[in-house]
Amino acid sequence: MTFKTILRVTTMLLLGVSFLSQADDTRLKPFVLGDSHYANFGEAVAQTRGNLTASGFTILGDYAPYDGAQVIVFTSAALQHLAVKTDLGGFGAVLRAAVTAVDGTVQVSYVNPQYMATAYRLDGDISGITEQLANALGAQEHFGSKRGIKIKSLARYNYMFGMERFDDPYELGVYDDQGSAVESVAARLQSGDHGLSGVYQLALPDGGVLFGVAMHPEAEDDRYYNDRYQMSVVDVANLRSTAYLPYEVLVKEGVVKALHMRFRMAVHFPDLSMMGKHSFMTLMPSPAAINKALATLVD
Repeated sequence: MTFKTILRVTTMLLLGVSFLSQADDTRLKPFVLGDSHYANFGEAVAQTRGNLTASGFTILGDYAPYDGAQVIVFTSAALQHLAVKTDLGGFGAVLRAAVTAVDGTVQVSYVNPQYMATAYRLDGDISGITEQLANALGAQEHFGSKRGIKIKSLARYNYMFGMERFDDPYELGVYDDQGSAVESVAARLQSGDHGLSGVYQLALPDGGVLFGVAMHPEAEDDRYYNDRYQMSVVDVANLRSTAYLPYEVLVKEGVVKALHMRFRMAVHFPDLSMMGKHSFMTLMPSPAAINKALATLVD
């Protein structure tokens, strides 16, 4: 090998290392603000649903977690194909958009597909879906974190030492077969017991089933797993992160799981402080409350 060849190969390797380093240093934010030129709330909801459908997405369900907010959950075959490549990837088989009324204005927003794919460790390129969604709903700016999270950190994210990661979910129950597990969860959500109800049910290509769960208990003692109460604590910035909702429950091979709240909320609200009025400390009972509530979906 000549000196020029060695130099050329060395340069290419160095450039490759530099490129990978720059990619690892890329910072992502959890939410995207879409086009917000709508005259009123109802028009924004209808147009958002129409734009998603026209762009090739399948709407699975929607719900109003509280006044002035509507969450729309959607998916695509391409997204599901990516999601089922990994063990817990089914949690990332859906995306969520939201319409929120804020101080006389209407915000249309959605979760950032690249952010969620990285945090949920999906295996594959999601750039096409990201572009498809931006074309459908617009992409004025990314928000939800002042600086964003580096890709290399997001892929193994936890809020602080000792707190759960993506692969530390709640283990809600185990059944002898998948059919019995799905039937139980679906029936409990249909009943509305404990203030839990279903927003959507998605059968995945690998045989798993993903449920969207709305949490709206009426009792004050149950407020720590109430969607409205949790968001009143954490979602107080000018740009609202309503598309955090709803919670997901994954049933796969008879095992029922949900992402741990100390991971799920933290990864959607990475700048949230530990102490203070609008902090994790205010919601300190919530992780156990959510685990207990979701566990009622299984026998």
